Amino acid sequence: MSNLQSLSLYWPELILSGTILLAIIIDIFSESQQSKKVSNLVALGLMLTLIAVALTKHSPTTLFMDALAFDPFASFIKSIVIVATILIIVISRNSNEFEGYHTGEYYVLLAVMVFGMFLMASAIDLVMVYLSIEVVSIMSFILAGYLKENPRSNEASLKYVIYGAFSSGIMLYGLSIIFGLTGTTKFFEIKDAINALDGSANLALTLASVFVLAGFGYKISAVPFHFWTPDVYEGSPTPVTAYLSVAPKAAGFALMIRFFNQVFVDGASLSGMGWSSTVSFSWPQLLGIISVITMSMGNLIAIQQSSVKRMLAYSSIAHSGYMLMALPTISSEGVFATMIYLVMYLFMNLGAFFVLIYVVEKEGGETFEHFNGLGWRMPIVGFVMTIFMFSLTGLPPTVGFIGKFYLFAAVINAGPAFYWIAFFGALNTVVSLYYYMRVVKAMYFSGEPSDVIAVPSFSMTMIFLLLAIPSVFFGIYWVPVLGWVKDSLLLFSQVL
Repeated sequence: MSNLQSLSLYWPELILSGTILLAIIIDIFSESQQSKKVSNLVALGLMLTLIAVALTKHSPTTLFMDALAFDPFASFIKSIVIVATILIIVISRNSNEFEGYHTGEYYVLLAVMVFGMFLMASAIDLVMVYLSIEVVSIMSFILAGYLKENPRSNEASLKYVIYGAFSSGIMLYGLSIIFGLTGTTKFFEIKDAINALDGSANLALTLASVFVLAGFGYKISAVPFHFWTPDVYEGSPTPVTAYLSVAPKAAGFALMIRFFNQVFVDGASLSGMGWSSTVSFSWPQLLGIISVITMSMGNLIAIQQSSVKRMLAYSSIAHSGYMLMALPTISSEGVFATMIYLVMYLFMNLGAFFVLIYVVEKEGGETFEHFNGLGWRMPIVGFVMTIFMFSLTGLPPTVGFIGKFYLFAAVINAGPAFYWIAFFGALNTVVSLYYYMRVVKAMYFSGEPSDVIAVPSFSMTMIFLLLAIPSVFFGIYWVPVLGWVKDSLLLFSQVL
């Protein structure tokens, strides 16, 4: 579509852009104590954007001269990003970490980050890929260091900038090589140009693709591009940590799925026809190895942590490894499983971080010792945290079990060549049981019993239940999630 025609399908982004501009203006003329006005406006704008995403219907097509794709897959990722952002806005307003700080711009930065992730979910042009990742990265750098008077927050931001700049530079170099080999930045034109290349270009193409993978791996915290994750997650404000562990990861996986499916796969998008024969590098084995190393390193280091926040940081690395399990199959079933897991991961991971935020405020710390006896002193908090720990482990009847079931099914159904990935996935699930149950043990079997029972405020209780109930309900009756994912399993393809 031309630029003018594209605007008719670009309503969600236009609403989001208007929300950002209006929020900036209101923040400029508001006192520091009136930051809730900005948060209310951003939350309302995101809700309207979500409605626009749901109502904007059209057959899969491209927007703005083939720079962006408009398809159900992009709308699916956008919906996850918006829901995660709204939940983060709600918990940020209930967190005391931002006391003494002007938070109007904080909510604006979240909205700008959402716009960047929208672009990541739809990008089918190398230039747009780079720009979208940079928008999200720069906003993340600022948010990580938002607590300017906190040395840990400053350190987190600085490390994030250094690692981010390094990964972005490598990725940009890889993108430039691909452009040099193919003479275009459009995904489908790149695919056609690659098919026309002779064997002499294989080394350069492989090197460029690995460099691009470095940029994607950085966004999803995959080993060996994960080094920023533990320190940044630990030093950032906890709401920001929770946000970074879910929304950018979903956008990163969307970009990764779209790139590999539409550049290096034979046939139509998600047709399951396999990796292109012109690509000499063994991509299934490489992605499988990265998946296994990522989940193994995340779990093994998580065991050694004394801080629950840092443990959840390494846990998020392990979950990136789980989601990577299905990508080597390059099949619709593999993408389907990854999409299901992204939905389930939203509930259980945000829930665990939200409980952590509450415990830090009430107990004054984030170590396992601060959870001692919590199940008896705060029964509601202990109960929902147990649900989230069971779900993150992958135990029934929780959403984590359903998510992992579909991941393992996709890997096993892909054939014996992928059984080794499923084996290591199962082994790592058993390993993760240790440190997740360590939290449950601390809450119910450690510390002194208390006769005083503390009950969270009504708003906090509603937030906990809003995430805990779906974590169990969709573990028992997951048909609605399956239906949504099936309807969204359609990427724009050149052959449509």
